Amino acid sequence: MDLFLELFTDYTLRTVALGTAVLGIVSGALGTYAVLRRQSLLGDAMSHAALPGVVLAFIITGSREPLVLLIGAGIAGIIGTLFMLLITRYTRIREDSALGIILSVFFGFGLILLQVVERLGLPNRAGLNVFLFGQAATLLFRDVVLMAIISLLVISIVILFWKEFKLLSFDSDFGASIGFNMVWLDILLISLLVVAIVIGLQAVGVVLMSAMIVAPAAAARQWTDSLSIMMILSAIFGAISGISGAIISSTGAGLSTGPVVVLVISTIVLFSVLFATKRGVVWSWYSRLRRQRMLILESVLNNMLKLAEQHDDPTHPHALVVLEAMNHGQGGVKNTLSELIKRGWVVQIDPTHFSLTAAGIEEAETFLLQNN
Repeated sequence: MDLFLELFTDYTLRTVALGTAVLGIVSGALGTYAVLRRQSLLGDAMSHAALPGVVLAFIITGSREPLVLLIGAGIAGIIGTLFMLLITRYTRIREDSALGIILSVFFGFGLILLQVVERLGLPNRAGLNVFLFGQAATLLFRDVVLMAIISLLVISIVILFWKEFKLLSFDSDFGASIGFNMVWLDILLISLLVVAIVIGLQAVGVVLMSAMIVAPAAAARQWTDSLSIMMILSAIFGAISGISGAIISSTGAGLSTGPVVVLVISTIVLFSVLFATKRGVVWSWYSRLRRQRMLILESVLNNMLKLAEQHDDPTHPHALVVLEAMNHGQGGVKNTLSELIKRGWVVQIDPTHFSLTAAGIEEAETFLLQNN
């Protein structure tokens, strides 16, 4: 309860929580497209490509203003995107390989530039390496406002181009055949993704930013097949991880917000992979077990109906040994009969004989009609 109150009363915690929540929403929403288009490495590559832009912006301007550095990061990210598109378009190098090249080359160049800045002894150089792993505690309220404005613009563009981005994600060939310029749409979508990455650099850094792009969308994908619902869930998961990470990191000295946020969203992904009602491993196992159980129930019930048709009385009792013989290889006939008794479809006459009830006869006939 105290932590919940501090979320509203403590300036630093409130600012960090708002900033990471905004980051979670926009990165979760844009990450939906990256996951659906199987471009999960794209977020990693673009976030690493932004590092030299940050350092070059500082070298050129001598300013450590967040807006200046983020503009530099954005330009570097877009340049990296264009290089990636050129490589895949005019060479035989595959997209995943191109992304790996961009990631390593740009990130290596950024690290070299950081060393150059240190050797030159430029004033105000301290703190540039924050962009490697992020430092959410340095966020100011004006930074959060800027993040929110940019995020609102990005999400507005996503809504405006909803149908076009949907075509790009699921059937770009069809989109091109009806007159859409899919190349420019691809550039626009990746540019928006770069913007989402850039605004998160100060909070979680270039190394961890890829997790904020991929993880919320990967978790949301386990729960739904609808693009709109997936995007909403992804944004919600991103916001929850951001706020929770900020709160948890505030409880212990030395806990950086960025890594904690990533751990929280990773926990959400693990839970979703295991227990999601659409694709969760545990849920799928339970559903498969339930279907198998229903098949055995139907089989025993149908066999009892077939035996009953040989008698004038449809409720004629049947011996357990006969039912076990008819369902040889399926096993669990006794347990199945117990389940049928609980459902009111079968009644036990004596320890070894069972008969259908009126409800059981009706249910068996329904099963037969559905299977025919």
